[in-house]
Order: sequence, then structure tokens, then C-alpha cells
Amino acid sequence: MARTGIIHHFGTFLLLAATVLLIVTCISAPVINDISLMKVDLRTLHVGRFKRVTFGTFGWCEIADNQADSCSSSRVGYNPANIMNTIEGTSFSNYAENTTKALTKAMILHPIACGLNFIAFLLALGAGWVGSLLASLVAAFAFIVTLVVMILDFVLFSIIKSNVNGDDDDGVFSEGTRAKWGSAIWTTLAAAICSLLAMVILFFTCCSARIHKRRNRNRDLVGEPKNDYGVAAPATRRRRWF
Repeated sequence: MARTGIIHHFGTFLLLAATVLLIVTCISAPVINDISLMKVDLRTLHVGRFKRVTFGTFGWCEIADNQADSCSSSRVGYNPANIMNTIEGTSFSNYAENTTKALTKAMILHPIACGLNFIAFLLALGAGWVGSLLASLVAAFAFIVTLVVMILDFVLFSIIKSNVNGDDDDGVFSEGTRAKWGSAIWTTLAAAICSLLAMVILFFTCCSARIHKRRNRNRDLVGEPKNDYGVAAPATRRRRWF
């Protein structure tokens, strides 16, 4: 690991970065109101009451102008389509509402992906090619889970975003209302990239360390005395005379 130590440490750092980024996603609304996967700036009718809705991993918040914010309790699974229909009058088909409601239950994968990246980080701290191999395998699994939940996030909130902005374009209900991506969805994307790079780097350092170890063993064998068959002769013990 001596020759690839710096590269290995960089891969380890990427796993830690992925863990921190996913923690940010997990503490989005309603834990921290302004961190969201998607935010909806409400129309001018709501000025003086609620000005924004933020959707997070385990709930949502209504951000107020001159009063306390209103947030849901933290739970796995909620109904963002029904929330927007109630607050803003945005129309959704039954299929869109049922799909988005089901996809919010998959958000439990966020903390799971976070935990897997942290486990891979701890394994990467271990010295030797074995630690790198185990870390790369766990990092690969962490990347797959992070990628899946990132795709689900984009699919889920693309449906919400399309309907909210579609009503805005038609001028039916929500003049001035606009749905936008929140910061938490980009931290999930960045975490997926970090997991992918860490997996590749750790696997490379694992293979490199294994190759260097084999070369050093062969070099040592070349320098040892060989018998008539070209096989390294066993070292002879030196007798001590008293």
C-alpha cells in the first residue's frame, strides 16, 4: 500500500464525503426547514401567509413570512401530490398521486446508503489490500443503493415539478408558483459520484497492492539459492558452537 497510499487515502476521503453529503439529505425538511429535495415558491396570493413549501426526505414544511413555519412530523412515506393539491390547488391524476406517494416510502434508502458509505469508510481505514478489497466491495454496494435512491428522487419530484409548473403555464390555479430542485437532491447526486469514484480508486489500490506484493515475493525468491530444479532451496540453519 506504500506506493498507492495517497490514492487510497483520497478514496477513503471520498467515502467520508459521500457519508456527510447523505447526512445533509437525511436532515432535510422537516428536520431543517430550508434544506429540501424540492421547493415550491408559492403564488403572490400567499404573501403574508406561507411563501414556500419544502419537501424533504421524511416530510415537508410550509415556510412562512411573518409567522412560525408549519412542518409535518418525520415519517417514512407521505403524499406530496395531495399536499400541493390542498395548498395550491395543483391537479394530479390518480396514477401520479399514487406513484409519488409510493416512491416517498423508498426514501428510507437514504440513511441506508449513508450507513453503507460510512462502513466502507471504516473498512478503507484498515491497512493492506484486504481492507481495500472489502472497502471497494461495500463501496460498490453503497454506490448502487445511492444511485437507486437518487433516480427515485428525480422521478418522484419530476412528477410533482411537472404538474406544479404545468398548472402555472396554463394560468389555471397557480400564477407565479414555481417548483425548483432543492439543495438536498444535489447532495444525493454528489454522494453517488463520490461513491463511484471511491469504489474505483479502492479497487485499483487493492489490485496494485496485490501486484506489488507478488513482485516483491518473486524478487526475494530470485535472490535466494536454488536447487538443481530451479526451486528456492530452504534456508539452512546455522549451528552455534558453544
